[in-house]
Amino acid sequence: MTRMRGRFAPTPSGLMHIGNARTALLAWLHVRSEDGQFVLRMEDIDTPRCKPELAEQALADLRWLGLDWDEGPNVGGPFAPYVQSERIPMYEEALHRLEQDGRLYPCYCSRAELMAIASAPHGLGSEGPAYPGTCRSLTREEQARRAETKMPSLRFRVPDEAMSFVDLTAGEQRFPPGSGGDFVVRRADGIISYQLAVVADDAAMGITDVLRGYDLLDSTPRQLMLYEALGLPAPRFAHVPLLNGTDGKRLAKRHGAISLAGLRQAGVAPERIVGWLAAMSGLLDRPEPVSTKELIRAFRLDLIPKEPVVVTDEQLAALTHN
Repeated sequence: MTRMRGRFAPTPSGLMHIGNARTALLAWLHVRSEDGQFVLRMEDIDTPRCKPELAEQALADLRWLGLDWDEGPNVGGPFAPYVQSERIPMYEEALHRLEQDGRLYPCYCSRAELMAIASAPHGLGSEGPAYPGTCRSLTREEQARRAETKMPSLRFRVPDEAMSFVDLTAGEQRFPPGSGGDFVVRRADGIISYQLAVVADDAAMGITDVLRGYDLLDSTPRQLMLYEALGLPAPRFAHVPLLNGTDGKRLAKRHGAISLAGLRQAGVAPERIVGWLAAMSGLLDRPEPVSTKELIRAFRLDLIPKEPVVVTDEQLAALTHN
């Protein structure tokens, strides 16, 4: 039987907040409770937004919290490098395979043009309207003419078929044909998309299980399509509900949510944070100081709430005030 391999893959574009720390803790507990191997990977593919000092800070914060990893940027491993910006040739190879198989096409639409398509159904939250396929059927001549004035992005041709999978925490998920439209795998500025990079990395690193936030659930069909198109085995997925403020929106700075670095600087003990996160995740009846290792034996996925967890101002204050 294959040994479980899980991972946590932060993006170093800001300080690590308690919501990210909770996902890291749950992913780590999922793997450690099954005596698996835990991988840490730095997802800094969007180099203009990511900073090396924030990557270093994230590693330090996670270690301080009590998490460890068997492979990662600062410990190495058989699938190094564990930093996406150093793995570009592998993504280019995946792009080449997809192009050879006719799964990609150049797209010359500008962001303004895409946002103007107001009547289109909405796709993934951060992307606005679903792509309507404007450039999908351009002839070679039309492509050449447009290439004279604009560098294209590359889009993946989404098959016209329904997609379903069973999520280990969210249950069976069904997506209609063409969900979200054809999606970008390489931006016009040459940056590889998250969707392609994460698939190439998880497959290359032998990841069997991915636990991540519910906000990435609608990315999963796209990633499953890429696994299939590249002939790669897909991992099992578990998407956990997010921590929300009382306004129903994801916990963020506007709610007073703070970073691990800030908590550490304020003198809050890591065991207190771990206990608070565990209580917010259904692993403890009430917040009480506990080490990460103490949570391993009793961890079960079915203890995690199925709905977003609303964090009150009082609960947040109980974490941040000594």
